Amino acid sequence: MKLVLVSQRVDVLVDRGERRDALDQRLTDWLASHGFLSVPVPNCPERVEALWTQLQPAAVVLSGGNDLAKYGGDAPERDAVERALLARAIAERVPLFALCRGAQLLLDAFGNRLERVAGHVGARHRLVVEGGEVEVNSYHQWGCRSLDAPLEVLARSEDGVIEAFFHPQLPLLGVMWHPEREDPFAELDGLLLNRCLNKG
Repeated sequence: MKLVLVSQRVDVLVDRGERRDALDQRLTDWLASHGFLSVPVPNCPERVEALWTQLQPAAVVLSGGNDLAKYGGDAPERDAVERALLARAIAERVPLFALCRGAQLLLDAFGNRLERVAGHVGARHRLVVEGGEVEVNSYHQWGCRSLDAPLEVLARSEDGVIEAFFHPQLPLLGVMWHPEREDPFAELDGLLLNRCLNKG
């Protein structure tokens, strides 16, 4: 199996005075179903370089959970880790697949302003992606309706919110839904993951 570095959410346990890194077990299962062994990345920016150098990942996945700090989120250390992972992925043309919050970070990194969107938490949307109509889950409260170049739109929800996008030259692809939360896993999500990986 190929190694993939996966970012983690930060759960703040105030009563215990702890900041815990966490990852949905279903995400590692989804990646394993496509031949990847997940290596969770701790939310310590100073450790990204050593992890990357030691493991030489075949891909990077920016996972869901937490809002970006600039939009009121309480995990700035996660923002720093994901920006460091993105910078290395771009520099070495390592494929990067971003989902939900990860996609929001990717949008923000390319200068796109996020806005609050209604009706996207605990909902499902019908989209046209890769020439076919599909239904996806939705758990996000931030999104955008227009993209700055070089990112390009791959799919929109019926209310105009961008639900999937890609970089035309680099192996970067973002989706605003959670592939790991589909049961069974959806064929489309595997196709999009492979589309991203095959550009590396």
